[in-house]
Amino acid sequence: MLDVPQAADRAARGNRLAAAALVFWAVAVVTGFGMLWRYKATAATQADEPPLSWPSASALARTPGRPTLVLFVHPHCGCSQATVTELARLLGRVRGPLDVRVAVVRPVGVEAGWDDTALVGRAEAIPGVTVVRDADGIEAARFAGHASGFTVVYGADGRRLFAGGLTSSRGHEGESFGSRRIVSLLETGLADRGDAPTFGCALASTAVAREEGTE
Repeated sequence: MLDVPQAADRAARGNRLAAAALVFWAVAVVTGFGMLWRYKATAATQADEPPLSWPSASALARTPGRPTLVLFVHPHCGCSQATVTELARLLGRVRGPLDVRVAVVRPVGVEAGWDDTALVGRAEAIPGVTVVRDADGIEAARFAGHASGFTVVYGADGRRLFAGGLTSSRGHEGESFGSRRIVSLLETGLADRGDAPTFGCALASTAVAREEGTE
């Protein structure tokens, strides 16, 4: 039978171990949240500059004399759900004429139906939006799009007005520099700048993880 000093010593050791475990758990949680936040807040690298004028070689339809917005998406990018939501909100704020294309990047060799996802269905349901398939990402490459959510806007004269994203971080809905600048450029022809960070999965990847319930 343990005497009182031994019992007290064992209890103290147990308390220290419990405290150490609690500290370790807290550090792990904080570290995990920090890594997640850095991931969500890290924009895609824009290695190339999109064409300053609408590329004549593009197979995407454009109506002469009307501005055109093209959004490139990866059909399995969960964080692009927020981009599609922001696209719908943006179109509700634009009063003038605007052609809108959502180009769904479809790599060569994927199975039939690979790009028939809920994300694509949501884009197709937005009034005034035309969804097209971008086989092997040819158009994305032509417009220098590397990440899902990349958006370009060309004016009625075919000159580039904007290139960038519509969200303020990965999967985040709400006001963003990109949406605000596009509306200003289309409505007034002016904005503080003509770009914004793009937050999304690599368009060329066929192994993008599907977020639960956001396919």
